[in-house]
Amino acid sequence: MHPIVFDTVEVPVAERPAAWVETMALAQVTQRVKFLETARLSARMEIMPLGVGQLSTLSYASLVAQRTPRLVRQSDPEMYHVAVATGGEIGIAQHRQSSLLRKGDMGFFDSSRPFDTQAGETPGRALLFQFPKGLLRLPHQRFTALCGLSRPWTQGVGRLFGQFLVELAEQYPHCTPQQAAGLGATAVDLLMAVLAEEGDAPRDGDGEPQQQGTFLRMSAFVTDHLADPALGPEALAAAHHVSLRYLHRVFQNNGTTPCTFIREQRMSRCRRDLADPALRHLTVHAIATRWGYPQPQAFARAFRAATGMSATEYRAQHTAPPALPS
Repeated sequence: MHPIVFDTVEVPVAERPAAWVETMALAQVTQRVKFLETARLSARMEIMPLGVGQLSTLSYASLVAQRTPRLVRQSDPEMYHVAVATGGEIGIAQHRQSSLLRKGDMGFFDSSRPFDTQAGETPGRALLFQFPKGLLRLPHQRFTALCGLSRPWTQGVGRLFGQFLVELAEQYPHCTPQQAAGLGATAVDLLMAVLAEEGDAPRDGDGEPQQQGTFLRMSAFVTDHLADPALGPEALAAAHHVSLRYLHRVFQNNGTTPCTFIREQRMSRCRRDLADPALRHLTVHAIATRWGYPQPQAFARAFRAATGMSATEYRAQHTAPPALPS
Protein backbone atom coordinates (compact mmCIF):
# COMPACT_ATOMS: atom_id res chain seq x y z
CA MET A 1 0.00 0.00 0.00
CA HIS A 2 1.18 3.52 -0.71
CA PRO A 3 0.53 6.51 1.57
CA ILE A 4 -1.49 9.44 0.31
CA VAL A 5 1.03 12.28 0.15
CA PHE A 6 0.44 16.03 0.24
CA ASP A 7 3.34 18.50 0.13
CA THR A 8 2.97 22.28 -0.14
CA VAL A 9 6.09 22.50 -2.34
CA GLU A 10 3.96 21.03 -5.13
CA VAL A 11 1.33 23.79 -4.81
CA PRO A 12 1.63 27.44 -5.92
CA VAL A 13 2.40 29.71 -2.95
CA ALA A 14 -0.90 31.55 -3.16
CA GLU A 15 -2.86 28.30 -3.03
CA ARG A 16 -0.95 26.61 -0.23
CA PRO A 17 -3.04 27.83 2.73
CA ALA A 18 -6.37 26.68 1.27
CA ALA A 19 -4.89 23.38 0.09
CA TRP A 20 -3.42 22.64 3.52
CA VAL A 21 -6.68 23.46 5.32
CA GLU A 22 -8.57 21.12 3.00
CA THR A 23 -6.02 18.34 3.43
CA MET A 24 -6.12 18.62 7.24
CA ALA A 25 -9.92 18.43 7.20
CA LEU A 26 -9.86 15.27 5.11
CA ALA A 27 -7.02 13.59 6.97
CA GLN A 28 -7.84 14.63 10.54
CA VAL A 29 -10.71 16.89 11.61
CA THR A 30 -11.87 20.30 10.43
CA GLN A 31 -9.78 23.09 11.94
CA ARG A 32 -9.40 26.83 11.58
CA VAL A 33 -5.85 27.64 10.49
CA LYS A 34 -3.90 30.84 10.91
CA PHE A 35 -0.66 31.07 8.95
CA LEU A 36 2.04 33.07 10.69
CA GLU A 37 4.01 33.67 7.51
CA THR A 38 2.19 32.51 4.39
CA ALA A 39 5.20 32.96 2.15
CA ARG A 40 7.24 30.63 4.35
CA LEU A 41 4.50 28.03 4.81
CA SER A 42 6.03 24.58 4.57
CA ALA A 43 3.92 21.53 5.29
CA ARG A 44 3.86 17.87 4.35
CA MET A 45 1.54 15.00 5.24
CA GLU A 46 1.53 11.29 4.45
CA ILE A 47 -1.79 9.56 5.21
CA MET A 48 -1.83 5.82 5.90
CA PRO A 49 -5.27 4.20 6.41
CA LEU A 50 -5.32 1.38 8.96
CA GLY A 51 -8.76 -0.14 8.55
CA VAL A 52 -10.95 1.93 10.86
CA GLY A 53 -7.97 3.96 12.12
CA GLN A 54 -5.26 6.00 10.48
CA LEU A 55 -1.61 6.92 10.85
CA SER A 56 -0.19 10.12 9.39
CA THR A 57 3.26 11.66 9.26
CA LEU A 58 3.17 15.43 9.70
CA SER A 59 5.70 18.16 9.17
CA TYR A 60 4.66 21.81 9.31
CA ALA A 61 5.82 25.25 10.41
CA SER A 62 4.55 28.81 10.88
CA LEU A 63 0.91 28.03 11.59
CA VAL A 64 -1.69 27.77 14.34
CA ALA A 65 -4.57 25.28 13.95
CA GLN A 66 -7.69 25.53 16.10
CA ARG A 67 -10.58 23.12 16.43
CA THR A 68 -13.23 25.52 17.67
CA PRO A 69 -16.48 24.71 19.50
CA ARG A 70 -18.40 25.62 16.36
CA LEU A 71 -16.39 23.20 14.22
CA VAL A 72 -16.95 20.45 16.81
CA ARG A 73 -20.71 21.04 16.63
CA GLN A 74 -20.67 20.99 12.84
CA SER A 75 -18.82 17.68 12.52
CA ASP A 76 -17.33 15.21 14.96
CA PRO A 77 -15.93 11.84 13.84
CA GLU A 78 -15.51 10.89 17.54
CA MET A 79 -11.86 9.99 17.27
CA TYR A 80 -8.97 9.95 19.68
CA HIS A 81 -5.62 11.31 18.46
CA VAL A 82 -2.13 10.58 19.73
CA ALA A 83 0.75 12.66 18.37
CA VAL A 84 4.23 11.12 18.67
CA ALA A 85 6.76 13.91 18.19
CA THR A 86 9.82 13.01 16.12
CA GLY A 87 11.44 16.45 15.74
CA GLY A 88 11.07 20.19 16.16
CA GLU A 89 8.45 21.63 18.50
CA ILE A 90 4.65 21.46 18.44
CA GLY A 91 2.48 23.26 20.96
CA ILE A 92 -0.79 21.60 22.00
CA ALA A 93 -3.65 22.71 24.23
CA GLN A 94 -6.94 21.08 25.27
CA HIS A 95 -9.08 20.84 28.42
CA ARG A 96 -7.26 23.89 29.87
CA GLN A 97 -4.02 21.94 29.69
CA SER A 98 -1.11 22.77 27.39
CA SER A 99 2.27 21.29 26.52
CA LEU A 100 5.16 21.71 24.14
CA LEU A 101 5.96 18.47 22.33
CA ARG A 102 9.59 17.86 21.45
CA LYS A 103 11.27 14.77 20.05
CA GLY A 104 10.50 11.89 22.38
CA ASP A 105 7.16 13.28 23.63
CA MET A 106 3.63 12.22 22.79
CA GLY A 107 0.47 14.30 23.18
CA PHE A 108 -3.23 13.48 23.29
CA PHE A 109 -6.38 14.98 21.71
CA ASP A 110 -10.12 14.31 21.69
CA SER A 111 -11.95 15.32 18.50
CA SER A 112 -15.13 16.02 20.49
CA ARG A 113 -13.58 18.96 22.36
CA PRO A 114 -11.89 22.13 21.10
CA PHE A 115 -8.10 22.03 20.86
CA ASP A 116 -5.20 24.08 19.50
CA THR A 117 -1.90 23.11 17.88
CA GLN A 118 0.88 25.35 16.65
CA ALA A 119 4.39 25.32 15.23
CA GLY A 120 6.84 28.19 14.78
CA GLU A 121 9.60 28.73 12.25
CA THR A 122 11.22 25.37 13.03
CA PRO A 123 9.06 22.63 11.49
CA GLY A 124 7.41 20.36 13.99
CA ARG A 125 7.41 16.71 12.97
CA ALA A 126 5.15 14.01 14.36
CA LEU A 127 3.31 10.79 13.74
CA LEU A 128 -0.42 11.15 14.35
CA PHE A 129 -2.36 8.01 15.23
CA GLN A 130 -6.16 8.32 15.08
CA PHE A 131 -8.81 5.75 15.93
CA PRO A 132 -12.53 5.62 16.81
CA LYS A 133 -13.28 6.08 20.50
CA GLY A 134 -15.25 2.84 20.58
CA LEU A 135 -12.03 0.84 20.09
CA LEU A 136 -10.65 1.97 23.46
CA ARG A 137 -11.43 -0.83 25.92
CA LEU A 138 -10.65 1.34 28.92
CA PRO A 139 -12.60 3.98 30.86
CA HIS A 140 -12.57 6.98 28.53
CA GLN A 141 -11.49 9.23 31.38
CA ARG A 142 -8.16 7.42 31.24
CA PHE A 143 -7.57 9.03 27.83
CA THR A 144 -9.31 12.39 28.22
CA ALA A 145 -7.42 13.17 31.44
CA LEU A 146 -4.26 13.33 29.31
CA CYS A 147 -5.63 15.60 26.57
CA GLY A 148 -3.39 18.64 26.20
CA LEU A 149 -0.58 16.97 28.16
CA SER A 150 2.62 15.28 27.02
CA ARG A 151 4.20 12.03 28.10
CA PRO A 152 7.57 10.55 27.04
CA TRP A 153 7.65 7.69 24.57
CA THR A 154 11.34 6.94 25.05
CA GLN A 155 11.05 4.36 27.82
CA GLY A 156 8.94 1.44 29.00
CA VAL A 157 5.75 0.53 27.19
CA GLY A 158 5.61 4.07 25.76
CA ARG A 159 8.79 3.30 23.83
CA LEU A 160 7.20 0.14 22.44
CA PHE A 161 4.21 2.16 21.27
CA GLY A 162 6.26 4.99 19.75
CA GLN A 163 8.75 2.71 18.03
CA PHE A 164 5.88 0.61 16.70
CA LEU A 165 4.37 3.68 15.00
CA VAL A 166 7.75 4.68 13.59
CA GLU A 167 8.33 1.21 12.14
CA LEU A 168 4.75 1.00 10.89
CA ALA A 169 5.15 4.24 8.95
CA GLU A 170 8.39 2.99 7.39
CA GLN A 171 7.03 -0.43 6.43
CA TYR A 172 3.55 0.69 5.40
CA PRO A 173 4.29 0.54 1.63
CA HIS A 174 4.99 -3.19 2.03
CA CYS A 175 1.70 -3.99 3.81
CA THR A 176 -1.56 -5.29 2.39
CA PRO A 177 -4.84 -3.63 3.46
CA GLN A 178 -5.58 -6.61 5.72
CA GLN A 179 -2.16 -6.38 7.34
CA ALA A 180 -2.56 -2.62 7.82
CA ALA A 181 -5.89 -3.13 9.57
CA GLY A 182 -4.35 -5.73 11.89
CA LEU A 183 -1.42 -3.44 12.68
CA GLY A 184 -3.86 -0.65 13.50
CA ALA A 185 -5.53 -2.91 16.06
CA THR A 186 -2.09 -3.72 17.50
CA ALA A 187 -1.37 -0.01 17.86
CA VAL A 188 -4.59 0.42 19.87
CA ASP A 189 -3.60 -2.49 22.12
CA LEU A 190 -0.18 -0.96 22.76
CA LEU A 191 -1.75 2.41 23.49
CA MET A 192 -4.06 0.78 26.03
CA ALA A 193 -0.98 -0.63 27.74
CA VAL A 194 0.43 2.91 27.87
CA LEU A 195 -2.80 4.25 29.38
CA ALA A 196 -3.02 1.35 31.84
CA GLU A 197 0.51 2.15 33.00
CA GLU A 198 -0.62 5.74 33.58
CA GLY A 199 -3.40 4.44 35.80
CA ASP A 200 -1.08 2.05 37.62
CA ALA A 201 1.28 4.86 38.57
CA PRO A 202 -0.81 7.96 39.38
CA ARG A 203 0.94 11.30 39.17
CA ASP A 204 -1.32 13.38 41.42
CA GLY A 205 0.63 13.19 44.69
CA ASP A 206 -0.52 10.13 46.63
CA GLY A 207 -2.98 9.26 43.86
CA GLU A 208 -6.09 9.37 46.07
CA PRO A 209 -8.31 11.51 43.76
CA GLN A 210 -7.42 9.30 40.80
CA GLN A 211 -7.87 6.14 42.85
CA GLN A 212 -11.30 7.31 43.96
CA GLY A 213 -12.36 7.72 40.35
CA THR A 214 -10.90 4.30 39.57
CA PHE A 215 -12.82 2.77 42.48
CA LEU A 216 -16.08 4.27 41.25
CA ARG A 217 -15.53 2.85 37.76
CA MET A 218 -14.61 -0.55 39.17
CA SER A 219 -17.58 -0.64 41.52
CA ALA A 220 -19.90 0.23 38.64
CA PHE A 221 -18.31 -2.58 36.61
CA VAL A 222 -18.92 -5.01 39.47
CA THR A 223 -22.57 -3.95 39.70
CA ASP A 224 -23.04 -4.52 35.98
CA HIS A 225 -21.40 -7.98 36.01
CA LEU A 226 -22.63 -9.59 39.23
CA ALA A 227 -24.36 -12.34 37.23
CA ASP A 228 -21.02 -13.56 35.89
CA PRO A 229 -19.72 -16.38 38.14
CA ALA A 230 -16.19 -15.66 36.87
CA LEU A 231 -16.24 -12.12 38.29
CA GLY A 232 -13.34 -11.85 40.72
CA PRO A 233 -10.14 -9.88 41.33
CA GLU A 234 -8.36 -11.29 38.27
CA ALA A 235 -11.27 -10.53 35.94
CA LEU A 236 -11.75 -7.07 37.44
CA ALA A 237 -8.06 -6.19 37.09
CA ALA A 238 -7.97 -7.47 33.51
CA ALA A 239 -11.09 -5.50 32.55
CA HIS A 240 -9.48 -2.28 33.79
CA HIS A 241 -5.95 -3.09 32.56
CA VAL A 242 -4.35 -2.70 35.99
CA SER A 243 -2.23 -5.02 38.13
CA LEU A 244 -3.71 -7.07 40.96
CA ARG A 245 -1.51 -5.14 43.36
CA TYR A 246 -2.97 -1.83 42.26
CA LEU A 247 -6.50 -3.28 42.29
CA HIS A 248 -6.16 -4.36 45.93
CA ARG A 249 -4.67 -0.99 46.87
CA VAL A 250 -7.63 0.85 45.37
CA PHE A 251 -10.13 -1.25 47.32
CA GLN A 252 -8.04 -1.13 50.49
CA ASN A 253 -8.07 2.66 50.37
CA ASN A 254 -11.87 2.42 50.28
CA GLY A 255 -12.03 0.15 53.32
CA THR A 256 -12.65 -3.20 51.63
CA THR A 257 -11.21 -5.87 49.35
CA PRO A 258 -12.33 -6.87 45.83
CA CYS A 259 -13.67 -10.25 47.02
CA THR A 260 -15.52 -8.71 49.97
CA PHE A 261 -17.04 -6.00 47.82
CA ILE A 262 -18.25 -8.45 45.17
CA ARG A 263 -19.67 -10.81 47.80
CA GLU A 264 -21.48 -8.00 49.62
CA GLN A 265 -22.99 -6.68 46.40
CA ARG A 266 -24.20 -10.14 45.42
CA MET A 267 -25.67 -10.85 48.85
CA SER A 268 -27.40 -7.48 48.90
CA ARG A 269 -29.18 -8.32 45.61
CA CYS A 270 -30.07 -11.82 46.79
CA ARG A 271 -31.56 -10.56 50.05
CA ARG A 272 -33.51 -7.89 48.18
CA ASP A 273 -35.01 -10.37 45.72
CA LEU A 274 -35.77 -12.99 48.39
CA ALA A 275 -37.64 -10.40 50.40
CA ASP A 276 -39.66 -9.18 47.41
CA PRO A 277 -43.18 -10.72 47.40
CA ALA A 278 -43.43 -9.99 43.67
CA LEU A 279 -40.61 -12.50 43.07
CA ARG A 280 -42.15 -15.40 45.01
CA HIS A 281 -42.55 -17.26 41.72
CA LEU A 282 -38.75 -17.50 41.41
CA THR A 283 -36.97 -20.34 43.19
CA VAL A 284 -34.11 -19.65 45.55
CA HIS A 285 -31.76 -21.24 43.02
CA ALA A 286 -33.03 -18.94 40.24
CA ILE A 287 -32.34 -15.86 42.35
CA ALA A 288 -28.92 -17.13 43.36
CA THR A 289 -28.02 -17.83 39.74
CA ARG A 290 -29.22 -14.37 38.73
CA TRP A 291 -26.56 -12.85 40.99
CA GLY A 292 -23.59 -15.09 40.23
CA TYR A 293 -24.14 -18.19 42.38
CA PRO A 294 -24.86 -21.08 39.98
CA GLN A 295 -23.82 -23.73 42.53
CA PRO A 296 -26.58 -24.24 45.19
CA GLN A 297 -24.24 -25.51 47.90
CA ALA A 298 -21.81 -22.64 47.48
CA PHE A 299 -24.68 -20.16 47.67
CA ALA A 300 -26.15 -21.85 50.74
CA ARG A 301 -22.84 -21.59 52.59
CA ALA A 302 -22.26 -17.99 51.57
CA PHE A 303 -25.80 -16.91 52.44
CA ARG A 304 -25.75 -18.53 55.89
CA ALA A 305 -22.36 -16.99 56.62
CA ALA A 306 -23.71 -13.56 55.70
CA THR A 307 -27.13 -13.70 57.40
CA GLY A 308 -27.01 -16.51 59.98
CA MET A 309 -29.92 -18.33 58.37
CA SER A 310 -30.80 -20.23 55.20
CA ALA A 311 -32.19 -18.48 52.16
CA THR A 312 -35.53 -20.29 52.64
CA GLU A 313 -35.77 -19.11 56.24
CA TYR A 314 -34.86 -15.56 55.21
CA ARG A 315 -37.51 -15.51 52.50
CA ALA A 316 -40.21 -16.88 54.85
CA GLN A 317 -39.34 -14.34 57.51
CA HIS A 318 -39.42 -11.37 55.18
CA THR A 319 -42.41 -12.28 53.03
CA ALA A 320 -44.80 -13.63 55.69
CA PRO A 321 -48.01 -11.60 55.90
CA PRO A 322 -48.19 -9.32 58.93
CA ALA A 323 -50.00 -10.74 61.98
CA LEU A 324 -53.52 -9.50 62.49
CA PRO A 325 -54.07 -7.42 65.62
CA SER A 326 -55.77 -9.36 68.44
